[in-house]
Amino acid sequence: MSDQTLQSRLDGESDVVHFLRNQQTGPNVYPGVPAEYSNWRKEQKAWGDAAVLFNQSYHMVELYVRGPDALALLEYTGINSFKNFAVNKAKQYVPVTPDGYVIGDVILFYLAENEFSLVGRAPAIEWLEFHAQYPKPDGSKWDVTVERDERTAMRSDGVRKNYRFQLQGPNAMKVLEQAMGKTPPDLKFFNMAHVDIAGKDVIALRHGMAGQPGYELFGPWADYEVVHSALVAAGKDHGLELVGGRAYSSNTLESGWLPSPLPAFYTGDSQMMKDFRAWAGANSYAGKASIGGSYVPDSVEGYYLTPWDIGYGHIVKFDHDFIGREALERIKDEKHKQKVTLALDDENVARVMSSMFASGGRAKWFEFPSAVYAMHPFDTVKNADGKDIGVSTWIGYSSNEGKMLSLAMLDPDEVEMGKEVTLVWGEPDGGTSKPTVEPHEQTEIKAVISPVPYSNVARSAYADSWRQSGVGANT
Repeated sequence: MSDQTLQSRLDGESDVVHFLRNQQTGPNVYPGVPAEYSNWRKEQKAWGDAAVLFNQSYHMVELYVRGPDALALLEYTGINSFKNFAVNKAKQYVPVTPDGYVIGDVILFYLAENEFSLVGRAPAIEWLEFHAQYPKPDGSKWDVTVERDERTAMRSDGVRKNYRFQLQGPNAMKVLEQAMGKTPPDLKFFNMAHVDIAGKDVIALRHGMAGQPGYELFGPWADYEVVHSALVAAGKDHGLELVGGRAYSSNTLESGWLPSPLPAFYTGDSQMMKDFRAWAGANSYAGKASIGGSYVPDSVEGYYLTPWDIGYGHIVKFDHDFIGREALERIKDEKHKQKVTLALDDENVARVMSSMFASGGRAKWFEFPSAVYAMHPFDTVKNADGKDIGVSTWIGYSSNEGKMLSLAMLDPDEVEMGKEVTLVWGEPDGGTSKPTVEPHEQTEIKAVISPVPYSNVARSAYADSWRQSGVGANT
């Protein structure tokens, strides 16, 4: 992927943890849309009260996988079951390393016979690109081709293969019905259908974000303006708000999806992992990723996560052979972290913010609505006795809930709804060299263990989903 490989880049570092914590990359950006269309508070409120249109056309990678072996390759690299997977369905695709650690997740679309696309962050897509040219377990070659449509930040022409919109909120169906001029199809979750909007053929995926059910809509880039304009016009009678980059990154706080597992690419002694690091470039996702926060483990493996840690234990299916199966079978009955929401104490948050007006002893700045300041945030969480019990991995403010919230993964023995814990906010030793980090002092913020998703709508409205657990359970 570049002249310098990921492995050679790592070989030049004596401490991988220090390297990742001092990377100069800030949090993921959301290009192509304004930071705010109106203001982020109004945009957040709209996905709880009316309807919003997220524009996802710019910031995610898309990978097409085609050929007679396409389904077999996806099955071999994914922990999910592929039974009953068929054309016009979609699913979360989650690969792990041979050691069973999460690489990432993307949405997998079954477009046509022997044709799939995957959309999301780059780690899972780069892993699949690598395996498309890596030998099968029997040594033969996969009969597949892959086509990568790069995100806007990594290209100069500004033209994507597809536009991609998310229509969400209580009034989303009314907006779609008006845009179509007819009743939308009654689809089950993660099912797709072709619909007509302003004379254009649009693929609609029944999906949900921000704690609200809705549709993902996509089609050829040439149809972008026509379809977008039709949705905006249809939304005028239903309180539709366009969502900018600032509010977009905070929507996961209410819905409970954890967007930031660090891809476990940096270690692993198997030949497969060595070959991947020799294939991946220094400018690949792993080569540019940054870590921020108060949690500093002894080795990079301290940041690695299993599917159970991030609430994906229920999708691990041992009904097929896949990379990492043996490792996951060994640990499936062990104790795993439990995903929860932390509701930060209002007075403690106000204390942290008020330190900005002091001449010294300032805490780490809280950006609003998303307070994430690295690609992969990891903050220590402690119990009442001061014992480390887990990590916070995404943090920000929700206007809908009127709370500063964090998505965290805790020792299950410590999880009790309503229990008070402490989040350690800020980096040690005055902070790292990331440009998003100013000199500051660490401080502790009280928080209450709460359900994930925090939004009651997300817990109750999503069918057949990890969100229905309601209390942060792994199943």
